[in-house]
Amino acid sequence: MPGFVEKPEPIQVPGLVHLHTGKVRELYRNAAGDLVMVASDRTSTYDWVLPTEIPDKGRILTQLSLWWFDQIADLVPHHVLSSDLPPGAPAEWEGRTLVCKSLRMVPVECVARGYLTGSGLAEYNETRTVCGLALPEGLVDGSELPAPIFTPATKAAVGEHDENVSYEEVARQVGADTASQLRQATLAVYARARDIARDRGIILADTKFEFGFEGDTLVIADEVLTPDSSRFWPADQWQPGRAQSSFDKQFVRDWLTSPASGWDRKGEQPPPPLPEEIVAASRAKYVEAYERLTGTSWS
Repeated sequence: MPGFVEKPEPIQVPGLVHLHTGKVRELYRNAAGDLVMVASDRTSTYDWVLPTEIPDKGRILTQLSLWWFDQIADLVPHHVLSSDLPPGAPAEWEGRTLVCKSLRMVPVECVARGYLTGSGLAEYNETRTVCGLALPEGLVDGSELPAPIFTPATKAAVGEHDENVSYEEVARQVGADTASQLRQATLAVYARARDIARDRGIILADTKFEFGFEGDTLVIADEVLTPDSSRFWPADQWQPGRAQSSFDKQFVRDWLTSPASGWDRKGEQPPPPLPEEIVAASRAKYVEAYERLTGTSWS
């Protein structure tokens, strides 16, 4: 089963209990019971966490999430309590750490799609549906959908695929009221972000969110609207019927599946290290996405 090519040893910090090593983030709990999320520079694709890091990636993801949380705060509350460095934490955590509320998480990946690509395209090509939702004939890779759709997935462990499921299945698993709240919040946040991105010359093709509950209140958690959780396409290069230029991990995916990498995606060997030029180009993609979306320079 794929997973980490080289699983890192978590940094131990006095006063923090390490809970989990994710694909990108380390998760801790502090003495107050709050969660401390630290975004690394790791990158993952095809169910593998790669052996090569992308410099500044974790900081970019964290700072971009904070910016987006401000843009959507009137739509749904978020989980961030502070972005201050915990006492005793190493300096390298600066800018990549969030202290967050501990929520009762909903075990559903909440995906909104405004354009057809990825796993949605694969399902559409077979059934003309995505997560049980019927779509018109004649759509191709990159087509804009008639309206954004909510296409949830079950959340998988590291090295396993998330599995697309129907809205009805989500309602069965978490209850009709929670399913309705998830769909409403997901589509509302997507619509806000799509419009903001469009004003900056970027198409938000799709994105995924995670939610939890604080009491009876639905709260958006994890990261939001980053190149790791979203497909961002330059609007001036959008051309349905082909793979789109992007600001996300597609750049790394394309290299890994090219002859240059020498890697067999269907084999059992882990992916190779990324060459320096791919690392530099990937970092540039993350920086450009941050700068175009926020209107501020990355330093």
